[in-house]
Amino acid sequence: MGNQMHKSISDKGDQLQTSYTLEIDNFSEDKYSIKSPKFLSGGCEWYLQVHPKETRLDDHLSVYLCVYNPKSLRTGWKRTANYRFTLLNQSGNVLHSATESSCLFCAQFSAWGHKTLPFSQLKEEGFLENSKLIVKVDVKVVAIVHEAEITGRETLIIMGFEVLYSQYDSVHKIFKKHPNIAIDFKPKDKGVKAAYMNLLLSLIETLRKSPQSFSETELSNAESQLNELTEAGFKLDWLKSKLEEVSLERKNADADGSRVQEVEERIKNMELTLSDLKAELKNEKAKSAAAVAKLVSFDDIVLRQN
Repeated sequence: MGNQMHKSISDKGDQLQTSYTLEIDNFSEDKYSIKSPKFLSGGCEWYLQVHPKETRLDDHLSVYLCVYNPKSLRTGWKRTANYRFTLLNQSGNVLHSATESSCLFCAQFSAWGHKTLPFSQLKEEGFLENSKLIVKVDVKVVAIVHEAEITGRETLIIMGFEVLYSQYDSVHKIFKKHPNIAIDFKPKDKGVKAAYMNLLLSLIETLRKSPQSFSETELSNAESQLNELTEAGFKLDWLKSKLEEVSLERKNADADGSRVQEVEERIKNMELTLSDLKAELKNEKAKSAAAVAKLVSFDDIVLRQN
């Protein structure tokens, strides 16, 4: 594309909200995934994906808004869309209405979604009329980048924190497991918030190391970083527990190492003693052999005086 790769080609979409509904008959039947036909919103093609089967790890119905055929789009594409999912029964009565979300869709993250109702509720007798579920999504595309240079520094916003695309998976896992982690976070500046998030990710990465490999300085630095993050407002009791666990394991490892060293020293001393005993035994055997081999002369016997 020549020099065009160094600039973004973008627009603001059509700014109109589009509604799309997917009707699922026989919802109670075992289906791992249901995909809707593609539909158009904001000049972009989308489809819905529904996971109507309960698994060991997920007991809620999950619904996703997906970009249609993302691999066919140009390098650096991205689009921001506001969307909301609604579940209805056959009569059009609302069973569940999710809050509106605003997400950045791009090559790395071409689908976003939510958990909705628990399967136990959906399968209650009479909850769904004729076992029919209607999934509705309202979509409003607010910004589109058709093509842009890939720098590796592209960012997106997660729970108010600007993070790199490459950090998304880690940050998403943090907020999923600890949703209240930043509820009392104090700094408001975007750059400061990003710096603290980077510090948190760095500390977690540090604590992945083997406890035995930590030096006293590294443990002290990790404790200082944890205190700094906590003072900024992060709720990190879970990370504090991990740091305490690492510290304890390291102390135990040091104690084990000392005992190993002590045993090795004892073995070394025993080996030295055994070596001395072997030398003494060899010497005694030599003396004994010499005595056995000694031949007494005729004169020593005959001429020996009493």
